[in-house]
Amino acid sequence: MTYTKKALGHFGNLPAFTITDLRVFLKGIKPRYLNLLIHNLRSKHGLRRIVKGVYTFKEEMQVVGFGFRPFYYGLQDALSLRGLWEQETNPVVITPRKMRSGMRHFIGGNYLVRHISRRMFFGFEMIKYYDFWIPVSDNEKTLIDLIYFKEPVPGELFQNINKKKLRIYLKRCPGHVARMVDKRMKMRL
Repeated sequence: MTYTKKALGHFGNLPAFTITDLRVFLKGIKPRYLNLLIHNLRSKHGLRRIVKGVYTFKEEMQVVGFGFRPFYYGLQDALSLRGLWEQETNPVVITPRKMRSGMRHFIGGNYLVRHISRRMFFGFEMIKYYDFWIPVSDNEKTLIDLIYFKEPVPGELFQNINKKKLRIYLKRCPGHVARMVDKRMKMRL
């Protein structure tokens, strides 16, 4: 079996993989041939580069987060994925990795990368998105993140907040963030 067939068979259904994953799977492949294999997979088999060293065969915007592990989808994207917002949004990838924040481009669309501190990296769960699973912030963490990043908070989100869970989350947040969230919650009551 050729390296191309092995790579397509093993990685074809995964949301994303790294060049290291490919090298380990195809043990014994020479580095120069690995680069040629990547080139051939990109030109003939629809392999797409998410970021340096991370690739996918999927033609789906929601795989971009896998280029920024660890990560979760948050802010307006989380609202859309959870059905709390009817507007279509660009994916919003939130990661504690130190990297440039801002808008990026993938398969004809844009996505946003936001950096968050390790201390604030919590409050997400895996949800099924078509044929793979993605991490998405829950309602309480989405509220905290929207306030933390100074984004507008839609009224529907306040109606779907578990106050007990929010209190637990606010204990994990820096004091100034907890005060900002408390202030917004009191304004809504």
